[in-house]
Amino acid sequence: MIPSTIGILDSGVGGLSVLREIRAVLPAHPLIYVGDSAWCPYGNKPAEQIRERVFELVDLLLAQGAELVVVACNSATIAAVEALRATYPIAFVGMEPAVKPAAALTSTGVIGVLATEASLAGEKFHRLVDTHARPQNVRVITRPCPRFVELVESGICSGPEVDAAIDDATKPLLDEGADVLVLGCTHYPFLRAAIQARVGNEIQLIDTGRAVAERTVSLLPQADFETDEAARQPGRVRLLTSGPVDDIERLANQLLGDDLPADMTVEPLGD
Repeated sequence: MIPSTIGILDSGVGGLSVLREIRAVLPAHPLIYVGDSAWCPYGNKPAEQIRERVFELVDLLLAQGAELVVVACNSATIAAVEALRATYPIAFVGMEPAVKPAAALTSTGVIGVLATEASLAGEKFHRLVDTHARPQNVRVITRPCPRFVELVESGICSGPEVDAAIDDATKPLLDEGADVLVLGCTHYPFLRAAIQARVGNEIQLIDTGRAVAERTVSLLPQADFETDEAARQPGRVRLLTSGPVDDIERLANQLLGDDLPADMTVEPLGD
């Protein structure tokens, strides 16, 4: 039996950080990734525009055979995931900034959330803070980081430009006593090493890629796991992009490195 096909969508290449985690725990499952680089970034666009675009991409994923969809973009989750769940008869896994685990980890009572404008402005984020931070008297300081997305989409993950952007984003949070920083966008884990080097090892960094992968596993039908996983062939991985194919292929190779699926193909998204 062929395991369920999993669809993954993002505003660009950031969601490859989530694909990496899903591939690690579900190597036999076919994956179809849509990177909407021609529309990137989502974080500075109106919620209604993001929602309409995400519905178009979900329709495309379903037409390609996706049986579960991971919305690997915080901005898209904020704008669209509840409407998606109300519209389509399949399971959706969304992203949300890791406020809950950060609130549990902080020693200073202050956490910083690095995210996009759309994620920080959404009601879903404010509910996270009200539910998981305020009852524990944890202060949440937010910082929009659009420059991080631009850097990753350009394949720049280290160097002076990255260091300057990190310092600009994190210094106000550290000055206020934050000892845990939430990487609240799927692009940001690709800057994790650079961020850790700038803020120091005493500052904890959290992202939700692994938690999303585990949630994806929990929503798959039991039949997917009734055959010995070790005996299966690796599932096919397709990356569809609305941007230039050559650029996205180069970025995927650079960002995923040793985690790049050997059989991954990169194809144009089309209209």
